Amino acid sequence: MSFRISPVWWPVLAVASPVIVPWLLIKNRHFRKNRTRAAELNRKRISMAGPLEMPELDFLELTVLVEWHTREGFIGDAGVSYWFKTDLGSMLYDIGFGPTRPALRHNAAKLGFNPDQVAALAISHLHADHMGGMPAMRSGQVMVPDELMPREPKPCFIPDKAGAEGFKPELVESPQLLAAGIASTGPLARSLFMFGYTEEQALLARIKNKGLVVFTGCGHPTIEVVLEMVGRLSNEPLYVVGGGLHFPVTGGRGNRAGIQFQTIIGTGKPPWQRITDEDLGRTISTINSTRPQKVFLSGHDTCDHALDRMKKELKAETRILKAGATYRF
Repeated sequence: MSFRISPVWWPVLAVASPVIVPWLLIKNRHFRKNRTRAAELNRKRISMAGPLEMPELDFLELTVLVEWHTREGFIGDAGVSYWFKTDLGSMLYDIGFGPTRPALRHNAAKLGFNPDQVAALAISHLHADHMGGMPAMRSGQVMVPDELMPREPKPCFIPDKAGAEGFKPELVESPQLLAAGIASTGPLARSLFMFGYTEEQALLARIKNKGLVVFTGCGHPTIEVVLEMVGRLSNEPLYVVGGGLHFPVTGGRGNRAGIQFQTIIGTGKPPWQRITDEDLGRTISTINSTRPQKVFLSGHDTCDHALDRMKKELKAETRILKAGATYRF
C-alpha cells in the first residue's frame, strides 16, 4: 500500500506539527459533533419519509459528460456530470469542475450537449468536483461554463444553501419530484473531517416493468443510508444502483505533489485513519442484500482496487461508468 503523503513532505510536517496537531484536535471535536448531528437528522428524515409519487417512465438514458474513466477521445477528470434523458424530458446532474478544467467543455461539445435541451440542473452536493470547481465551492455559487449556460434560466435543485447565477436556485429540503420524471431522495447528511457537515441528494426514478434506478454523486451519506431512504419512498424492487461510492482504499484520484488527497480528506474519517477493505466489504454486502439487477460504478472517487472487488463480488451485473458513453435503463 502506497504512502498517502510522500516521505518528501515528512520533515515539513514535523516542523509544522506544533500548529497542525492543535488544529487537528479542534477539527476532530467539530467532526465528532457533526457526526452525531448527521446521524440523528438522517434517522429523523428517514422515519418521516413516506411513499413518493413518481411517474412510471418508459426509459431512462444516461450520457456521461464527466468521469474518471473515459471512452477514447474524451477527457477524464476526478469529478462527475451526468446527463439523464427520459420519455418526459432530460436533466443534468452535477457539472464536475465546471469552467476550471477542460473535461466538461470538451466532452459536452463532442457529445453535442445543448443546455437548452434540459429541463433543469441538479447538484448532488456542494463540493468542487460536482458544483464547478474550487472558486464555486469557496463562493457558494454553482459555476457553469459560459458556453453551457441555457439561454433562459432553468431550475437548479440544490441540497443546501447556494447560489447559481443564470439559473433559478431551488433548495431541496425533503424527497420530491424534480424534473423529467426524476425525483430526489432529499438531502442526507454526513460529517466529513475536512469538509465538515455535508448534505447530499441522490436521484431516484421508476422504470416501467423494471423497478427503481438510484444514482448518487459521491454517496457521502453512504449507500446504506441512501438505500434506506429509497426503501421508505417506494416499495418497488431496485433495478439499478449507480454513481459514486467514495472508496479510495489503496489510492486516490487527482493526486498532486506526492499527496493522495482523496485518501486523506475524502474518506469521511479523520486523516490518521484509512478507509479499508472491511469498510468496502460491508457496502458490498449491503448492495447484494438489496438485490439490484445492475450496478454502474463511478471511478472518480473510488480506486481501481475497490472497483475490481465490486465487479467480482457484487451479484448484480456491474459496469464502470465512462465519459462519452451512453447507458439505457
